[in-house]
Amino acid sequence: MTRRAYRAALLHMLDDPCRAPAAEAYAYHPDGLLIVEDGHVAAFGAYADLAPALAPGTPIEAFPGKLITPGLVDAHIHYPQTDVIAAWGSQLLDWLHSHTFPAEQAFADRAHADEAAGFFCDELLRHGTTSALVFGTVHKTSVDALFDAALARNMRLTAGKVLMDRHAPAGLTDTVETGRADTESLIRAWRGKGRLGYAVTPRFAVTSSDAQLTMAGEVAAAHPDVLIHTHMSENLEEIARVGELFPGAQDYLDVYARHGLVTPRSVFAHCVHTTDEALRRMNMAGSAAVFCPSSNLLLGSGLFSLKQACACGVTVGLGTDIGAGASFSLLHMMGEAYKVGQLGGEALDPLHAFYLATLAGARAMKIDAHVGNLAPGKEADFLVIDLAATPLLARRTAAARTIAEKLFVLSLLGDDRAIERTYLAGALAHSRDRL
Repeated sequence: MTRRAYRAALLHMLDDPCRAPAAEAYAYHPDGLLIVEDGHVAAFGAYADLAPALAPGTPIEAFPGKLITPGLVDAHIHYPQTDVIAAWGSQLLDWLHSHTFPAEQAFADRAHADEAAGFFCDELLRHGTTSALVFGTVHKTSVDALFDAALARNMRLTAGKVLMDRHAPAGLTDTVETGRADTESLIRAWRGKGRLGYAVTPRFAVTSSDAQLTMAGEVAAAHPDVLIHTHMSENLEEIARVGELFPGAQDYLDVYARHGLVTPRSVFAHCVHTTDEALRRMNMAGSAAVFCPSSNLLLGSGLFSLKQACACGVTVGLGTDIGAGASFSLLHMMGEAYKVGQLGGEALDPLHAFYLATLAGARAMKIDAHVGNLAPGKEADFLVIDLAATPLLARRTAAARTIAEKLFVLSLLGDDRAIERTYLAGALAHSRDRL
């Protein structure tokens, strides 16, 4: 048995601040001790309470002035779009054709996919993201490359091959038959290997025929441990196009529901323009939404209402949505989510933002039994955060009176420089000081 202890301030979320009293939604220990045994959390609490019972000889690594948190969970990201971050463009549909589709065509080449996947996984870890729900491309090779890279790093990562059989360039389309064969082959090869998971991944209703969406629902039903990951109600032009393509559907959500794609394992990115009635149907089905503030702003898609989604009972995770999203940093996304809330007249509490970036994302991905906080028994994916990583960050956090104030400052001023260390299952996976 391998046991180590880490002393620092400790913070994690225990529940959704929308549903639990504020004082019961998180645990914070200004002088805490995290004890890790064989890659799992053995104890999380105040140093004064845990240290006296610590087994003699247990190594204790101290991080004075630092903050230990769970690893961050990115609930929606596209790894093949890494090279189109910060690309100038119009709104969603034009941006796809101008930037996304050209970039994704290169992933037919396995060597290109391998290089991109390795860079992508390292970039996640550098920014403190230890779990993610990821889009590949239509090419089976893109997912093989990503899973190889994630497995080598022991990341808890879920991904899928894009299903797209219409309204896309010829080099990026599959068919109902090839999409099914590739998806089932990938599920057999990778599901449950290491800490990997699979997601059936139709890009969105515009680029999948009725037959392909039906096939996606059938494959998901045949494999009850896989997720369904797609986009919904991101942009008004996109929504109008879906209405033209599926005139018999009640709304965008109904398009997916008719094909068996609205389930407790469904994760819908964006949901910017979703009605209360549709959100309540999502809640009844147990489906989750993902708030992607940076990309929604960059593409002019609109302002997601977290207040509305919470009132309708929907679990909401946080996503960077690389590459329309402008940063791999979920700390940055917490700050962007606050700004979106301000524009919509909704002030986002910093602890709620932190919940979105950790436990909420794990719940959306159905991996919260393993990660999302540092409760005893969970996998020891955690961060050491340097609250003095830059002179300005140090100055502002030193003046903060509460952990909520420190989180807010971190979400506005923090970036990858604040991630001093990233651990996966108790093993050091990234160290800022080794760069």
